Amino acid sequence: MTDPLGQSQVLPYLCGLSKMGFEFDLISFEKPDKFSLHQTLIEKICSEHNITWHPIQYTKNPPVLSTVYDLFKMKSKANKLHQQKKFDAVHCRSYLSAIVGRSLKLKYKLPFIFDMRGFWVDERVEGKIWNLNNPVFKFIYRFFKNLEVKLFGDADYIISLTNAAIPAINRIRGENKNNISVIPCCVDDTHFDYTSIQRAKTFQQKTDLGFDKDDFILTYLGSISTWYMPDKMLDFFQVLKSKKANAKFLFITQENPQLIQEIANSKNINLSDLVFKSANRTELPTLLSISNATVYFITPSFSKIASSPTKKAELLCMGIPTVCNDGVGDTSKIMEANKSGFVCRNYNEAEYSSAVEFIINAANDPDEKSRLRAIGQKGFSLASGIEKYHLAYQKLLNLK
Repeated sequence: MTDPLGQSQVLPYLCGLSKMGFEFDLISFEKPDKFSLHQTLIEKICSEHNITWHPIQYTKNPPVLSTVYDLFKMKSKANKLHQQKKFDAVHCRSYLSAIVGRSLKLKYKLPFIFDMRGFWVDERVEGKIWNLNNPVFKFIYRFFKNLEVKLFGDADYIISLTNAAIPAINRIRGENKNNISVIPCCVDDTHFDYTSIQRAKTFQQKTDLGFDKDDFILTYLGSISTWYMPDKMLDFFQVLKSKKANAKFLFITQENPQLIQEIANSKNINLSDLVFKSANRTELPTLLSISNATVYFITPSFSKIASSPTKKAELLCMGIPTVCNDGVGDTSKIMEANKSGFVCRNYNEAEYSSAVEFIINAANDPDEKSRLRAIGQKGFSLASGIEKYHLAYQKLLNLK
C-alpha cells in the first residue's frame, strides 16, 4: 500500500466501499524503504475508513524461494484472521494472493473473488522475467499455468480489467459463466482535474522546468522499462518536431533517464528537447497541466489484452489528447469509439504524421479538454469503479 499503485488502485476503492458499510482486513507486502516513508499516511487512511491493515515485510531474495516464503506468511496470517473474525468473503488482487484465497475457499467454503489484474503468468514470460530456456523457470511456468486453470475455475467471482480478456478467461476455465465483471483501472477525477489548477501554477510549472511559454509539450508518463517502447516514442517525437519546431518532450518518470538519452543520441535528437521529471501522485496534476498531448506505446502481446493502463484514465480526466498503439486491452476500441485519442497500427512516418495532425488539431480546439474530461469521468471515474465493485459484492454475497 506504500507503493503508488496501492495508493491509486487499491485504497481508494476500499475507502469508497467502506462508506457503503463493508469492513476490510487488508494484508499487503511492503518494501522497507517505502514502508518507512509512508507507513503513517497509510495507517491514517485505513483508520479513517474501517480498514484493518496487516502489513508484512516483502522478501526479495533469494528468487523463487522468497516468494514461497511470502506466500506461507500470507496464508498463515489469512488463516489466523479468519479464525478470529469469520470473514464473509476473500478478495484477492492478482495471482499470488489468489493462491491463498483459493486455499481459504477450499478449507472454509469462503466465497473467493479473483481480481486477476492481468494474465500474470504470461506477463512474466513475455516481459522476459522468466526465461523458458532455463529449466527452473520452465517448471515454474508449467506449474502456474496449471494452477491458473484452478484459480479461474474455482473463483466464485472474477474481476477483469478488460472485455478483451474475457474470451481467453473462458478458454482457460473451459466454460462461460456469468460470474465476471469488467472494472478498468479508474482514477480519482477530483484529483486529476485540470479545472482545479490555476493558470498561474501551470505557467510557473512550465517556467520551473525550463520551457518557453509557447512550447508544445508532448508528455510521457510512467515507467520506461519492460513493456514500453521508448525508441518508437522518440521516432514519433521526431515527426512531431519536424512539424512543430517548438515541440519538447517531457518524461514524467521515476526511472533513470539514461536509456532514453542513449536512444535519443543514436537518433540525433537534441537532448535539450528532452526534459525528465520525477513526481509523486500529489504533484502529478499540476505537472500534467502543462501538457499539450501525450504518447505511450506498449509492446502488444497475449498478456496485454488484459491490461488497462492507469495513465489512460488520468490523462483523459486531465483533458490531454493521447497517441497510443493497438493491441493493449480495450484501449483501441475505447479511443476510436469516442475519438479520445489516435491509435497507431503501424510504426512509420505516415502513421506518425496522421497522429501529429490529430493532436495538433485537438490541442487547438478550445472545447476538446472538457470533452476529453467528460469521457474520462463517464468511463473511468473512481465513483464508477467503486459502484461496480459494490455490484459485484452484492451478486457474490446475495446482498440487497
